[in-house]
Amino acid sequence: MRTVNALLSNSQILDTRFRSALARMGEAGRVTTYGRSVDPKFEVAALMKRLDGGPALFFPDVKGYTVPVIGNFLCCKENCEAAFGLRYDEIRRRISQALGVPQEPVLVDRAPAQEVVKTSGFDLRQMFPVLEHASGDAGRFITAGVVIVRDPETQVYNASYHRLQLLGPNRTGIKLDYGRHLRLAVERARQRKENLPIVVCIGTDIAVQYAAGTMGSQMPENANELAVAGGLAGHPIEVVKARTQDLVYPAHSEIVLEGVIRTDITEREGPFGEFVGFAAPEDDAPVIEVTAVSHRERPIYHAMNGYGRESVMLRKYVLEASLLKVLQTAVPIVTDVEMTAGGLHRFHAVVQVKKTSPQHDGLQRNAMLASFGALKDLDMVITVDDDIDLQNPEDVEYALATRFEASRDVVIVPGARGHEYVRASQNGIRAKFGLDATVPYEERDRFRRIVFAEVDPDREAMTTGVASLRPFLDP
Repeated sequence: MRTVNALLSNSQILDTRFRSALARMGEAGRVTTYGRSVDPKFEVAALMKRLDGGPALFFPDVKGYTVPVIGNFLCCKENCEAAFGLRYDEIRRRISQALGVPQEPVLVDRAPAQEVVKTSGFDLRQMFPVLEHASGDAGRFITAGVVIVRDPETQVYNASYHRLQLLGPNRTGIKLDYGRHLRLAVERARQRKENLPIVVCIGTDIAVQYAAGTMGSQMPENANELAVAGGLAGHPIEVVKARTQDLVYPAHSEIVLEGVIRTDITEREGPFGEFVGFAAPEDDAPVIEVTAVSHRERPIYHAMNGYGRESVMLRKYVLEASLLKVLQTAVPIVTDVEMTAGGLHRFHAVVQVKKTSPQHDGLQRNAMLASFGALKDLDMVITVDDDIDLQNPEDVEYALATRFEASRDVVIVPGARGHEYVRASQNGIRAKFGLDATVPYEERDRFRRIVFAEVDPDREAMTTGVASLRPFLDP
């Protein structure tokens, strides 16, 4: 424990349990309770989309169910900061450092997640308000579940997000994207002619949620996401043994599904409206057979819209932390990065550099190429100087307007691998490009912006309205 706290920039141990995070958000005014009955078919998801980017939405009265729903939980910077009790830059710093100081989880005998356990006679469709999100979807989908498995060959725990379509009382389809560790684990189990044990945690520790959202070069196959979550929290995550599978999972989860991914059968899954803004098509998908359901006495169901800010915001800080760690090792003049909202916090990045000598010219383009190598899904990188506010889209566009010349400052990498959901690509293959909006070191003075004196306005001396103008307007 001392080793972790010594290495973390903020030495405090964080309480990252789901309900603790939700309570902090409530105290900070970042939870809005919707005080009338709502329908889990279309209405809840529509309200979440309509109010996306604001406070989390709590729905205590969901038609047909006694279980409330929380939506838009970590959909914006303000919610994330309130949930962790840290500023966004502190969250990102801890994520970056946690990858290097993982804390193995600690096993406990009793857990809130197992206050109620059912191993037979259950029907997921009746127990929980699993949303039907939009009219084009194939049915009801669990969207905020953290899927935990243990690789059958490496025996390493993996936590990740995957949508689950309800197919029956104890069966779901599961969507497996290309290039993901879970897909590899399923393929290995199939080669061994075994089913893959699995647990799905809904409403779980936010450190686990962030670890599950980590991808790219900073989360290799041999990294245990439960241990990384412990590194982020500053202490080991408490876990409990599953009742019907040889796995462990976070003890303070709201709802947990235990089961196996069948490797001998598939069913049709989808379509479903995904984070890119259109529906992922129907396709064959593995089937999860649920062998047990456990939950708190009064659980809260966590839901995400597939095409919503939470599904992309969840990865913003973990991807930025991963990217910054890679770049500052490979290209030390990199000072900061921003995964932009317009790029769904996944496809576009702004990289800030600080040139202090002529020998630094050109390194901004090395940073572009290193970025594409670090994050597979990244398709566009803009490099800017250190006087540009990379979190301000207007300032970044200013750099493009005044420092970028298209005939010489575009860097194109043809035929690279990206995300298969991007329809402009050919099943994920597309050109990646960089826009160099930096200036040569020797020309920095020529591009320096006007600087005004720093003054503090006297607000009491300022009035608004036409009254104070009248003496000057009268003829």
